[in-house]
Amino acid sequence: MRETIRFFLGDRLVTLDDVAPDRTLLDWLRHEGRTGTKEGCNEGDCGACMVIVARRRSSSEISGAGGETGRGRAMPSGVSLRAVNACIQLLPMLDGAAVFTIEDVGSAEALHPVQQAMIALNGAQCGFCTPGFVMSMVAYRNTDTPSDDDSAIDSALAGNLCRCTGYAPIVRAMKQALAAPDSAFEERIRTLDDRLAALEDRADVEIETAQGNVFLPASAESLAHRLMAYPQTLIVAGATDIGLWVTKAMRPLPRVAFIGQCADLATIEETQDGLRIGAAVTYEAARAALARILPDFGVLIGRIGSTPIRNSATLCGNIANGSPIGDGPPALIAAGATLHLRCGATRRSLPLEQYFLAYGKQDRREGEFVEAVSVPRQKEGTFYRSYKISKRFDQDISAVLAAFALCRDGSGRIIEARLAFGGMAATPCRAPRAEQALLGQLWNETTLEAARDALAEDFTPLSDMRASAWYRQTVAANLLTRFYEESQGETMRLAKAGSLTHV
Repeated sequence: MRETIRFFLGDRLVTLDDVAPDRTLLDWLRHEGRTGTKEGCNEGDCGACMVIVARRRSSSEISGAGGETGRGRAMPSGVSLRAVNACIQLLPMLDGAAVFTIEDVGSAEALHPVQQAMIALNGAQCGFCTPGFVMSMVAYRNTDTPSDDDSAIDSALAGNLCRCTGYAPIVRAMKQALAAPDSAFEERIRTLDDRLAALEDRADVEIETAQGNVFLPASAESLAHRLMAYPQTLIVAGATDIGLWVTKAMRPLPRVAFIGQCADLATIEETQDGLRIGAAVTYEAARAALARILPDFGVLIGRIGSTPIRNSATLCGNIANGSPIGDGPPALIAAGATLHLRCGATRRSLPLEQYFLAYGKQDRREGEFVEAVSVPRQKEGTFYRSYKISKRFDQDISAVLAAFALCRDGSGRIIEARLAFGGMAATPCRAPRAEQALLGQLWNETTLEAARDALAEDFTPLSDMRASAWYRQTVAANLLTRFYEESQGETMRLAKAGSLTHV
């Protein structure tokens, strides 16, 4: 058992033995004099607080990528650089990592190529948001396969807001920086693998402070043992939700287990049946693997938060907190996902939709935690789609999230239907009456209208700041129509392939 957290701040090794569970990285950095990292929204939306966190690659990042890793300009193959929001990164989460701020990437005497390009191409005006943009751009430049495609750059910068300059000169600066040779910063990070490896001792960490207890288990076994002794322990993976408890609700976190160091929870297992994704796997790490078996879900993940949020947020954390407007659960429910829970040495599994009991209430027993989620490959003849409806394309909470999977036999009759929604009820859930209206029927306009009518009986949505009840009900039915229209092209394809005899 270790009683300190250890990480690098730039090239300096930091060892802390008095770390409150709710201390944010942003707050600590500014007390360290790193004032280039700004506080803006304090909830992970604006990007003013962006920093780079470097870690040794987990098995999920290696297997989830589906190909060669470490092909970036300077990165050693075992290390990844990720842009994250310092305002909602809790300080204990940094154990074993290297943190870089704007002060680390360049100096007045030797600017980083990104900084040079931002100046040359007028990418900054007031300068408040500029450090965050630079950190996102440096991180993107050091990804495995950075592209100068506009859409790829836009995605990388979706977590940074600019109210002065406009994005066009910033995107041009990014393109220029991608073509520049390695800088002193890239030369420094070549040694990261060895330095980070020296911090890996596979030890549990516990720190007791006046503000609360910090526990970093090294394995799921250690976590299970701790929760049996202290079942009220709050589990934190990416803190993209719980971070707001601290910065917005000012809630104390008296006893927290941070699971980012549990190597056995950061795995993606791919089999003939599908995927098993551990509780510590981030959305970004899982994205490529999920896209291989559910392409439309892969597209949806690109609209969950922003790149920095997906670098921290976990698929299972999105499930565990039970939000009725989380984007991941409906898409997983429609895919037929199974949730795996553990309490001590006892494990159980259940269909994902059965985990959500009521608003704020999940089927999770005292001392039990989410260990993984399994996502099956879809049966032959299945058509799957997921749709996110929100006011903004990027970084917005859904008004309605709909995900549909429909399987037909060779005669064209529907033999399985899974219609899942978020934002329509107190929990993510299926539409049983609409599903029943589909089963055994031919997939045609008559069947579609029957299912649309049944949706009105399945849900009584609420009105709130994101949408009215009428809007949600209307959109839900219209998304089913969209699903029908999109499926018609698939019907013709299957018919030509000979796997569907009735069109």
